[in-house]
Amino acid sequence: MSPLTLGMLYGVVTILVMCSGMPIAFALGVVATGFMYFFMPESSLDTITQNVYEEIASITLLSIPLFILKGAAIGKSPAGKDLYSAIHAWLNKVPGGLGIANVFACALFAAMAGSSPATCSAIGSAGIPEMRRRGYSPGFAAGIIAAGGTLGILLPPSITMILYAVAAEQSLGRLFLAGIGPGVLLVILFAGYAVFRARKEYKLAHAVYTSGGVKSAYLDDEHFTLAQKVEMLPRVLPFLILLIGVMVALYGGLATPSETAGLGALLALVLIAVVYRIYKPKEIAPFLSSTIKESGMLLLIIGMSLLYSYVMSYLHISQSAAQWVVDLHLSKWLLLAVILGMVIVLGFFLPPVSIILMTAPIILPPLKAAGFDLIWFGIVMTVVMEMGLIHPPVGLNLFVIKNIAPDIALGDVIKGTIPFLALMFLAVLLLCMFPGIATVLPDLLMGAK
Repeated sequence: MSPLTLGMLYGVVTILVMCSGMPIAFALGVVATGFMYFFMPESSLDTITQNVYEEIASITLLSIPLFILKGAAIGKSPAGKDLYSAIHAWLNKVPGGLGIANVFACALFAAMAGSSPATCSAIGSAGIPEMRRRGYSPGFAAGIIAAGGTLGILLPPSITMILYAVAAEQSLGRLFLAGIGPGVLLVILFAGYAVFRARKEYKLAHAVYTSGGVKSAYLDDEHFTLAQKVEMLPRVLPFLILLIGVMVALYGGLATPSETAGLGALLALVLIAVVYRIYKPKEIAPFLSSTIKESGMLLLIIGMSLLYSYVMSYLHISQSAAQWVVDLHLSKWLLLAVILGMVIVLGFFLPPVSIILMTAPIILPPLKAAGFDLIWFGIVMTVVMEMGLIHPPVGLNLFVIKNIAPDIALGDVIKGTIPFLALMFLAVLLLCMFPGIATVLPDLLMGAK
């Protein structure tokens, strides 16, 4: 059987098994094992456990459960609500200040937690009710939190970027630094849209009131004294210190990414103990339980995805697919457009973790041959995968929002995310036109490649 026929069969079987409802990790493992049994030497089955273990036994991947613990400690404490309240108090006089506050809170929380669902849940549980109380439309309130949550896989430390660094064999430090510029760009775009949308939201709130509805807080002149604003800072500063401390340790050369993850997790536990008096075993147990469950799920997906990729490589499926793409002789930018289009389609069905590990062996060789910087491409691909988190049919953040705000119809949540999808598409175009947005900072701090 030719590699092309094998590849088509591999893809069709994978889709059928995934559509059966089987968890992604088991689906990938079943497909890979089946093809090993039928198309590879019988002795290869004896190496399954060894292959999976060797792929997971990576110092870089060790940072994943530690970053998850750090995110769980912050995400399941009142930190998100405190962070949001402080930023709202300082920005309440700015047009669209409440929307901007949510964007900034999502960005800062994402940088500390490294998880999109955790960011959506922590900031949304405080931000959405407050926006609804002040008369913001349900769609906008849900959309801005769903979009802000996606920053969790772009701003460092990002679990998605850790996996891309492993798959692409690129420097994790450079990749983390490259995510800062585009992350700030998205924050500016989202905040700018909140300002642009403010007038419309005010008119909607006023229309509801004049038609006999409830007068929302949006129509009141809410005021915070300087003393009240300053009073809110002490509960935010420790977490900013945590964020700065982790970044200094990583980029100052004081610790490796894995050591930094451990330092961050330890500091997060210390801070919630000091600030929120959360230190008893029964109070810390939910953090540890959540970390074990999420880490186990992720590492199982990683192990099975890498076994899946190993089978593709052994059967020359990935090499043949990459050569087929090269033989199309597409122009540089058309090649990029086709690959990103494929990532968008995969985003309908798969999480970023699986997309990276399944596609890397196929798409990276042609991109490298075309002269693309794989660090830059990693950032572009991450933004595109962010879009997958907020578009149907299985945008993870959509369901997180629906869970924390069940009174908002799923249709309204989806409509609310559409403007932010457009802004993310704009960010991709800007990154293509001005790649320095992603590459200047790592080149400046770590030297040009």
